[in-house]
Amino acid sequence: MRHLGEALDEVRKSEYARLTGPKRRFIKGQKYTLLSNRESLDLDGRRALRKLLAANRRLHVGYLLKESFGQLWSYRSEGWALRFFENWKTGLKWQRLKPYQKFARMIEDHWDGIAAFCKPENKVSLGFVEGLNNKIRVMQRRAYGLRDEEYLRLKILTCMLPPF
Repeated sequence: MRHLGEALDEVRKSEYARLTGPKRRFIKGQKYTLLSNRESLDLDGRRALRKLLAANRRLHVGYLLKESFGQLWSYRSEGWALRFFENWKTGLKWQRLKPYQKFARMIEDHWDGIAAFCKPENKVSLGFVEGLNNKIRVMQRRAYGLRDEEYLRLKILTCMLPPF
């Protein structure tokens, strides 16, 4: 989703560069309004977002594509997720949004990992993943100078075992 936000920001920048005169004022200063989820915006943010999306068609389409893509993570079947992504990509075809096409190619390149996330047994909370990554970083710092990657792999695998 971070990459999709970056693609939307590139579209915003290109639209700002393309427009001249008073039309630019709708885009200026609206980066975080555009990148935020609609639910997390306050009333003023929602008004600004509505005004921005009404003023610029490309940003409106990019925002809708970003919001709809979040649905991919709710699928429990790889087949349905793939069908959703193919339909999303088809909707992207005529929009001429280069950053989104680049994003779609990246998703295709990493589809195996995304498809694995569709399985219920692979849905792990981000807190757990971040905690594990932090433990791995600490182990790497403590093992500075050691060149045995197998030893580091074993330490990572055993760090989550319960104490005896």
